[in-house]
Amino acid sequence: MKKHIPHIKFPHIITLAAITGLVVITGNSVQAQTTDPLLTDSVDQSEFPQITAQPVDQVVPIGSDVVLSVQANNADGYQWLRNGVPVDGQTNNSLTIANAGIGDVGLYSCEVFNGGEMVPTRAASVEVETTAGATGASTITASTLAAKTTSASALTAGLSAASMTGGGPITVFGTPYLGGGSKGGCPGPYTGYVIYTKPASQGWGWTPISGMAHTATDTNRTNTKIEYGGNYGDPGCAQTSVTINPTYSPAYRFAIYFTNNVPTSTNYPIVLTGFNP
Repeated sequence: MKKHIPHIKFPHIITLAAITGLVVITGNSVQAQTTDPLLTDSVDQSEFPQITAQPVDQVVPIGSDVVLSVQANNADGYQWLRNGVPVDGQTNNSLTIANAGIGDVGLYSCEVFNGGEMVPTRAASVEVETTAGATGASTITASTLAAKTTSASALTAGLSAASMTGGGPITVFGTPYLGGGSKGGCPGPYTGYVIYTKPASQGWGWTPISGMAHTATDTNRTNTKIEYGGNYGDPGCAQTSVTINPTYSPAYRFAIYFTNNVPTSTNYPIVLTGFNP
């Protein structure tokens, strides 16, 4: 029988864009309203766009296409941003990232316009994984990785992952967040973190393979803390590398916490072994 343990909570992803006034988010709907009670009755709220469907987080194998979209009422313009910076030419309600690579990892949001008024979407996380998978080796060439990779270490990690079969390792690249805090004895105080997660439509997290050791490791630093959280709520935390034993949940999410300076790169890897991609 699988043990049920209270659910672990990871820090929330913060939207990168904002507008003057208050942005109210209810489910998938986003509306802007004034915070000045003196103006409440005089501002026509119908002039603002209303977002009805938000961009969704995605984790894709390297070389796959990513499609992000937003749906909105009362909108006549769009501008997509990556990590808060406008993406040239991306002014439709959808954004396609062709042949996504490590250099495309980031937070993607969209500014939705109606005339001079703008409402931002949430920031959707796009993560890329390099892996042979649990059922066979992927074909990933050095030229493909080099074209999309921002560092030699990331290239090496990708090629190493591509050579493996049957459960890993899987190297997942996520975006570091700058934000300090403290959380129990582990991870304790931190200055930033990376969240590795999947939406429910992609399985919520990574599925452990029966009969294997299940680990998550930071291969770049020795002073980070790694936390995992299972779909059934089983948590764990350790320095640099963490092992899940036993695995109660059908899927797991992960986080790396930085105890001092946060990396300036827009992508940071974690290596998972014993999991399906």
